[in-house]
Amino acid sequence: MQIRSALVLGSFLAVGMIWGGSYVGKAAETWRDAGRSVTVKGLSEREVPADMALWPLHYTVTANDLDALQHELTAQSTRIRDFLTRSGFDASSITVTSPQVTDRFANLYGADRPDERYQGEATVLLRTPKVDGVKQAMPRTGELVSEGVVLSPNYDYRTEFLFTGLDALKPEMIGEATADARSAAQQFARDADSRVGTIKNASQGYFSIEDLDSYTPDIKRIRVVTTIDYTLEK
Repeated sequence: MQIRSALVLGSFLAVGMIWGGSYVGKAAETWRDAGRSVTVKGLSEREVPADMALWPLHYTVTANDLDALQHELTAQSTRIRDFLTRSGFDASSITVTSPQVTDRFANLYGADRPDERYQGEATVLLRTPKVDGVKQAMPRTGELVSEGVVLSPNYDYRTEFLFTGLDALKPEMIGEATADARSAAQQFARDADSRVGTIKNASQGYFSIEDLDSYTPDIKRIRVVTTIDYTLEK
């Protein structure tokens, strides 16, 4: 009887050890797989035309008294406005900055002084979605010069082309970047004899908008990069 009981007990212990060993093995495999992951980046890129133009026409006038200076500032502003409206732009798209006036005699004496004492500068700014219209009108600014407008462009008053429709593109571009990241993860998984599992962590980079190049500022390149951690499974 005792021998029989011992045999039964030994059988239970053997089964328990086999089951326990299998469970421990599975747990170890699960723990090991849980630590397997890959971090990949996905890219989405677009080229789009600008949909807004900022065109500053900066001009300078000189005079020996302030009344004459103000009169000429107003006259040249009117000529620039007329030029822009003739070019097909709405008057509501045109604004004029307050003039900056400089006394050129302030720090100069004798022969160093210029002929006219005061200098005034102002800017007529056109803000318009008519990007093609701006590109067509820019080469015609010689018409203003022939009317006596002294344009003084510089880096501070350069024409800018903008793209304002990013919000409409964001969902699709994020989807493209995510798909690109998963494709990279799948390639890595194949090389590692694994398969892609769930997403552990994901972060979206910022959207960048840049000129396509220095010669075509009216075409923009938009980019976004996503970074995703995927688990790898056997």
